[in-house]
Amino acid sequence: MSSNSNKYFNNFRRLCRNRPILVTSVVTGAALSATIYYLDVTNEERFKRNKSNYFSSLRAHAASPSLLETKQQQLNRRPSGPLPSRKELLNGLREEEFDILVIGGGATGAGVALDAQTRGLKTALVELDDFSSGTSSRSTKLIHGGVRYLQSAIMKLDREQYRMVKEALFERANLLEIAPHLSYPLPIMLPIYKLWQVPYYWFGIKMYDWVSGKRLLKNSYFINKEKALERFPMLKKESLKGALIYFDGQHNDARMNLAIVLSAIRNGAKCCNHVAVEQLIKDESTGKLCAAKVKDMITGEHFIVRSKCIVNATGPFTDSIRLMANPETQPICCPSAGVHIVLPGYYSPANTGLLDPATTDGRVIFFLPWQKMTVAGTTDASSEVTFSPKPRNSDIEFILNEIRGYLNKNITVRRGDVMSAWSGLRPLVRDPNKFDTKSLARNHIIEVADDSGLVTIAGGKWTTYRHMAQETVDAAIKAHDLKPKNDCITAGLLLEGAHNWDPLLYVHLVQDYGIEVDVAQHLANNYGDRAFVVARLCKMTGKRWPIVGNRLHGEFPFLDAEVDHAIKEYACTTVDVIARRLRIAFLNTYAAHEVLDLVVQIMAKRLNWSRKEMERQLQMARDFINNEMGQEARMQSMSSVPLNLTREEMQAAKERFNQLDRDRKGHITVNDIRRHFREHGNKIDERLLHELLNEVDLNKNGELELAEFFQLYSGLKTGHITQNRLVRYLDEMSVKDVARSGGGF
Repeated sequence: MSSNSNKYFNNFRRLCRNRPILVTSVVTGAALSATIYYLDVTNEERFKRNKSNYFSSLRAHAASPSLLETKQQQLNRRPSGPLPSRKELLNGLREEEFDILVIGGGATGAGVALDAQTRGLKTALVELDDFSSGTSSRSTKLIHGGVRYLQSAIMKLDREQYRMVKEALFERANLLEIAPHLSYPLPIMLPIYKLWQVPYYWFGIKMYDWVSGKRLLKNSYFINKEKALERFPMLKKESLKGALIYFDGQHNDARMNLAIVLSAIRNGAKCCNHVAVEQLIKDESTGKLCAAKVKDMITGEHFIVRSKCIVNATGPFTDSIRLMANPETQPICCPSAGVHIVLPGYYSPANTGLLDPATTDGRVIFFLPWQKMTVAGTTDASSEVTFSPKPRNSDIEFILNEIRGYLNKNITVRRGDVMSAWSGLRPLVRDPNKFDTKSLARNHIIEVADDSGLVTIAGGKWTTYRHMAQETVDAAIKAHDLKPKNDCITAGLLLEGAHNWDPLLYVHLVQDYGIEVDVAQHLANNYGDRAFVVARLCKMTGKRWPIVGNRLHGEFPFLDAEVDHAIKEYACTTVDVIARRLRIAFLNTYAAHEVLDLVVQIMAKRLNWSRKEMERQLQMARDFINNEMGQEARMQSMSSVPLNLTREEMQAAKERFNQLDRDRKGHITVNDIRRHFREHGNKIDERLLHELLNEVDLNKNGELELAEFFQLYSGLKTGHITQNRLVRYLDEMSVKDVARSGGGF
């Protein structure tokens, strides 16, 4: 018998000696299986009908099968021609009367607009900020059914939570089908450090597979310690027994949100971002809502949008619209903040995530590869409703501490390795239809106001946006006696970019246009079959290779041509581009700062911005990166770093300080930095000078004092800071700084 066989046999014998564990495992497994079977047979048929209900109803009314086939072919044909301009969409909002006006351009609002428009209802959508500017762009980037909900459903025989999991698994499969360029299956590892956890977690994950049914992505499986470390080398190996691998979906959330919006627009919906609702207008005779007074935040113009029904899909801001319709209504939203951080890509394998199933606060933390970086999160804390949620340094440190518990002890997880961080507000709600108003709805809720007729959709999660939208439109049709031309057809309806996409599309971009491979892969995964539109916007590089495609930043595959394309996708501000169209602000805040000038210059040329508007856009983008993407939290962390420099290191830092502070004032100003660069023959932008000083000016008095300078060098030494532009410029490094990718200073 081999040594491996002996090892497994001994482990099994050890488990058998502990009869309570063995009996419990067997009984639990049998109970779980019976429970799953009971719940499954009562629900599976409903999900089988979900995707085909439209065609079934159509067959009942079709004059001939050929009409049905024609309709089926039309559903997923690739739309041709350019998107309408924002000006054209605004004209439509002013001039037309709609069946449904959706307030909110997140995943749910976009889903409602697409569902309603494809049913033949005249649909409009307005969003105060940008599409996906709120919670929908600040998720964990997973498309999942919810393993925890399944555990609760089985243990408590809770049919509602079981239905939630079934719905989410159906929607997960549907989303992977309708947007394959933006979503994909991701293997996730659950490391096991105690022997009794092997059967416990194995049964749980297998139940997840079983409930998935035909929508199963891939079968889960167990791997031994050696295979686990081979797959995830940075994993803590002490006491590791093995690991379970299961599969969920992952996506680019903001781009997915945008694809839903663009699909709605392609089908005729009038969807406009940066349009604020200022007032809801009621019909004097019925008391029902009939219009909304809105303001174009770009031009400042006010106008009226008329609609038979208004849908409130504003996520954490649900109550603000409900109060606008009825000042006496009781609030139902209880927002919760979840923080995520981004670490360098080397923290995780390129194709495997990690799940910590039991954090110190009783939650789970995911550790996932995303966009060649690593996303980790999330936390859970009650929060005030705000348009600009900020990640707290305490939450960032909590995530880092949890990560340290799962990674090899030889790996130093440093605060300075956090490339960006964000906080998203979960729109948790109390169900107004239940007597117990203290309990939070575990699923989404739909409310139709008796007095105003306002339809509110709140709660839920990203994965089930389509199902939520379907139920919302159903409720709107019933409440307002709307006349759709057909039933819901969004299950299986391809989104923007999916029609002619295939996994090798990027090869055609490389061969036909001479674009770098990693850039071509990025374009194919970001835009699907619309990547060729972006490629045609690219300019010649003047090099042998690549032939076309000038990067915005040397470390990322984003192109300057994408800024032009982003404007065609209704990007109106610099933040729209760096946060939602390209995602660079979510990946690396320093890189985001460094592309701002070029992005603003391109947008200014296309949108005819004045010099004053360019400065305003720059400042807005800097504020966004600093406040909402974690730069401010980084500064707080930096100020708390204890001085730990040796005598020699302090002397070296003081000499560097004195090179700048020639007048011996005891502090460094912008003038000192400017003079230093000029004397070394370097020209540097005035705005950048102020940025460099501001990044290290802890007390924000416009001066860099010696104590702050020591603090900076202490942070660099300990790893609390892994990149600093002032020090990098002063060192006049001519090669790529490894610190910029989290590799130390």
